[in-house]
Amino acid sequence: MKHHADGEVLGEFLVSARSLAEYRAMFHLSDDDLTGRRILDCPGGAASFTAEATTLGAAVTAVDPIYARSTTELSVDAVTENDRAVAWAAANAHRYRWDWYGSPAGHAAIRRGAARRFADHVRAEPHRYVAASLPELPFPDGSFDLALSSHLLFSYADRLDADFHLSALLELSRVTEGEARLYPLLDYTGAPLDDLIDHLRTELHDKGIPTALRKTRYEFHHGADTMLVLQPAA
Repeated sequence: MKHHADGEVLGEFLVSARSLAEYRAMFHLSDDDLTGRRILDCPGGAASFTAEATTLGAAVTAVDPIYARSTTELSVDAVTENDRAVAWAAANAHRYRWDWYGSPAGHAAIRRGAARRFADHVRAEPHRYVAASLPELPFPDGSFDLALSSHLLFSYADRLDADFHLSALLELSRVTEGEARLYPLLDYTGAPLDDLIDHLRTELHDKGIPTALRKTRYEFHHGADTMLVLQPAA
């Protein structure tokens, strides 16, 4: 795995608050993807996706170990931890393209709005937020029609090895009848991971799980314009 210079190392996993609009762009989600579908968001972080997609008729379950905290703690932490993620992006602005957001200030406004909406929703519908983590999820086979996973796998390849990635991908495939979509395919510094991706796709193919690379409508890290799609097992 790549070892970053000291100034590049992110000490903790960031808890970010992304909006439905960002999810639509990252995962190329259509209205059909969101209507009447059982959707897994793993890890969900402090995203407002569950709150927003639920209003469109999706049955969303968000999974993240942070949901073991009380709803009161989550409501507070969603804002403070998202501010840490926003600050990281602003401090490393050269790594990103800002055109989707308009500016770093536009990015911060979207993320803070999503964090507030998450905080309201986790208090109102806590059953939609399950405390668990990859690579072991507490759901039966085929529990979901679509799984979405962003900014954990690949993003933290400096501390999550290839075996972890493979186990996590197999688990997402197990609990999903349809596609599992993963974004981005770079690490958090923007470094490409072609060898890791090729290795994982070969392993999944050998286990009967077809994969594809599909363009997104979103590119925040330079070059992060592609998602990995796990298709239903043969």
